[in-house]
Amino acid sequence: MAEIYLTRDGREKLIKELEELQKRKPLIQDEIARAREHGDLRENAEYHAAKEALTNLMRRIMELDSKIARAKIIEDQNIEGDKVFIGVKVTIQDEDGDKYEYTVVDLEEADPSTNKISVQSPLVQGLLGHKAGETVEVELPAGKTKFKILKISR
Repeated sequence: MAEIYLTRDGREKLIKELEELQKRKPLIQDEIARAREHGDLRENAEYHAAKEALTNLMRRIMELDSKIARAKIIEDQNIEGDKVFIGVKVTIQDEDGDKYEYTVVDLEEADPSTNKISVQSPLVQGLLGHKAGETVEVELPAGKTKFKILKISR
């Protein structure tokens, strides 16, 4: 399986979610046991809903376990700090003069509301490997757009 790159905070967030889900598991198992007591399972909507909830919970637990096991901490990696790569903060300017600042993260940590943008996004894919001062033409869903990379920091 492929490695994923996370910040320390991102990894801690996954671990906390995993712990919360593991606490919910016995509660859902109790719901299933209570629903089972109501008789015929074929027509017991409460039972089927609880079973589905447990299946979804177990799927997410396995997914989180896998991601945590494969996670590499960005801060521990020897990533060039003068080029756009995962783990850097990049300030760019579009053709209209508007400035944007993003932190490049793995898809798991992406959160546009906090300016954390996925390394898999079209914008970052167009910026990857470029240095501050360069102007890059990026293919976005709305069409090609030029961005000047103003600043890169870690």
